[in-house]
Amino acid sequence: MSFETKPISPHIGSIVHGLDLSKPIPSNMLESLRNVWLQRKVLVFPEQTLTPQQQVDCTSQFGELDKYPLLEGLESMPYVAEVLKLPDETINFGGVWHSDTSYLKTPAAGASLYALELPPIGGDTIFCNMGTAYETLSDEIKEQISILKAVNTSNKAAVSKTREARQANNTKAGVFTHTHPVVRTHPETGEKTLYVNEAHTLYFDGWSEEASQPLLNELYQHARQPEFQCRIKWQMGMYVLWDNRSTHHYPINDYTGYHRLLHRVSIKGDEPN
Repeated sequence: MSFETKPISPHIGSIVHGLDLSKPIPSNMLESLRNVWLQRKVLVFPEQTLTPQQQVDCTSQFGELDKYPLLEGLESMPYVAEVLKLPDETINFGGVWHSDTSYLKTPAAGASLYALELPPIGGDTIFCNMGTAYETLSDEIKEQISILKAVNTSNKAAVSKTREARQANNTKAGVFTHTHPVVRTHPETGEKTLYVNEAHTLYFDGWSEEASQPLLNELYQHARQPEFQCRIKWQMGMYVLWDNRSTHHYPINDYTGYHRLLHRVSIKGDEPN
């Protein structure tokens, strides 16, 4: 067994061929694949056939699993959350640029999505490389943000409204808030990454929201430049694994009137520093 990779864009994302993810990945190959994941940040595996249990087993090879805090998992499969949009819904879940669960003390290290039902066209997901985003900042801004921390919350209005349909029956969903460094050091690679996001970051710690917004907006716009992005065009049976510590993503909402369902499994992370 062997695998081949093909870059999706210069700075982020690779397509992986040659692996059947319904079976365990041999340990020597898993180490190589993990290195590719850390370097390329988003891995795309087309034409997979996975049960929820197989998705759990596959994703757990990359780290300890964790429950997504704002959605109930499948019955008897607590680590598998549905990312669902129904034909009559006009808002898609998480439809804002974001890094998953940055409002927790230990945000997700990564996650996988597996495509089960898709619209005939649309519903792509864009990822951006937050290491490249940081590296290409001016020295002046790097110095300015080097000592800053930012307050992140789960109930910022821009993203809260995207969850309303899915959380209607989730009585356990609460509000989570946590403060993290604006510049994060990746715990495995040592890479510095920009760690603020439009969906969850409220303000810089010690600053007012009004004073924080101009610099935050400048960082958001810088990070999402097309040069730092890759775009995932979903296909049935596609499995995507991303490093949440060094990326942001944006699910495009251009398929209203169609049913779309993906299964999501989250990898437990550590406290950013």
